[in-house]
Amino acid sequence: MHIMAGLIPEGASATEKEKMMTTYLDNITYAADRLSREGILALIEPVNNRISVPRYFLSVPSEGLEIVKKVNHPNLKLQFDIFHVQIMDGNLTKNIQNYLPYVGHVQLAQVPDRGEPDNSGEINFPYIFSVLDKLGYDGYIGLEYKPRGKTEDGLTWFKELNY
Repeated sequence: MHIMAGLIPEGASATEKEKMMTTYLDNITYAADRLSREGILALIEPVNNRISVPRYFLSVPSEGLEIVKKVNHPNLKLQFDIFHVQIMDGNLTKNIQNYLPYVGHVQLAQVPDRGEPDNSGEINFPYIFSVLDKLGYDGYIGLEYKPRGKTEDGLTWFKELNY
């Protein structure tokens, strides 16, 4: 279950942001513990604040990783959205290598328009899939993109990549 972080109010002071972080840490710790009793994995996702959600509280991938490490709960993982990581940090190969032990779910979309993960964008998805395979990722990969047309037409990339 993705635990959303919410928005930073306009004009929030540094002190207010510190209080927000304390509340966020308390809330995700509680949620991770509570969800574990139901067998539901708790996920946090850094969402880019440059394009998708301005003022999103958790927008930097490294901060998401720090939070997961700080909370140190076996039922709290990162939702690693390749689209957001590329926009906020780039360096996808190294980030996948560093973050994967803390990842509970991978999502993808093409940059810059959050389209299908084909070749009409910044990310070379056949290469990204090979990195995930090489590192032993065996979880699901979610598709969170804006299709250009019909769903069936938007899945041709999947067949072209032999998946």
